[in-house]
Amino acid sequence: MSREFGWIRPEPWGIHVVPADCWIDPARPVERALVTHGHADHARGGHGETMATAETLAIMKLRYATDDGAVPVAYGETIALPGGVAATWVPAGHVLGSAQILLEHAGERILVTGDFKRRPDPTCAPFEITPCDVLVTEATFGLPVFRHPPVEHEIAKLTGALADNPERCVLVGAYALGKAQRLIAELRRAGHSDTIYLHGAMEKMCRLYEEHGVDLGDLALVSDVKKPNLAGTIVVCPPSALNDRWSRRLPEPITAMASGWMRVRQRARQRMVELPLVISDHADWDELTRTVSEVDPVETWITHGREEAMLRWCQLNQRRARALALVGYEDEDD
Repeated sequence: MSREFGWIRPEPWGIHVVPADCWIDPARPVERALVTHGHADHARGGHGETMATAETLAIMKLRYATDDGAVPVAYGETIALPGGVAATWVPAGHVLGSAQILLEHAGERILVTGDFKRRPDPTCAPFEITPCDVLVTEATFGLPVFRHPPVEHEIAKLTGALADNPERCVLVGAYALGKAQRLIAELRRAGHSDTIYLHGAMEKMCRLYEEHGVDLGDLALVSDVKKPNLAGTIVVCPPSALNDRWSRRLPEPITAMASGWMRVRQRARQRMVELPLVISDHADWDELTRTVSEVDPVETWITHGREEAMLRWCQLNQRRARALALVGYEDEDD
């Protein structure tokens, strides 16, 4: 690590802000945690104090039944931490309430992106470019093969399959936090106004989004409708329910899945997905490299994914970079 940025220390279980003795997205309980967003590989209970956006704290309360020591922070708000450190939460465009965290100390600025994407999303605040000296970036889709298509193209595939098969339903596997709500909102934006049906595991998070001002239109539970009435409809469920006994109550479902990993054909085959939808809440290769170029940091630290290719790209573009070895960060929210 460069000596000039020695006040922030990447550890296997999180990023330690040494002068303030706090951690960003720690993988184990700590006295003070700064949390970027509500997915389980970044947000955990058991901390003495948790600083995050109000939306992220609400998600944590719903998912993990924890709100002890919750400190809500608004976008753009700067919090004075011990040791002369200032922390500011900046929109990340990943899911509802997601934030980058800008840390300032001794005249230096370090930005931790958490998970992010650059594409418009009707369910969350858009990503903001923030100048810094060190950019700590995710690299979930940090390979040149990952170039996500326009979301409009994937939504058209979904509605086209529905129109071509009026006697069947389209069953879409989507993660319960972020992906499901974005999928529904994009369908509404494309003009699909019919009732969208939900697996019971999706309902509470969808209602939380609605409570925070995200309009998802008319939603209903599959369990409240008879099987014949589900023909010609879209049903959203957790990926784990795509091919289990629950799906047998549906009329000849066309199985679909919304994920950036659907770019990889083997992943679609493994999940027995008929209609792969490449819709991701993470930045793709072009978004990752464009972000590094636009932020133009002195150093780039790469984590949460395919670090090697991003590291090589930085080297080829005469940019100082290093890969971090953090543990416990998975693709729950792809």
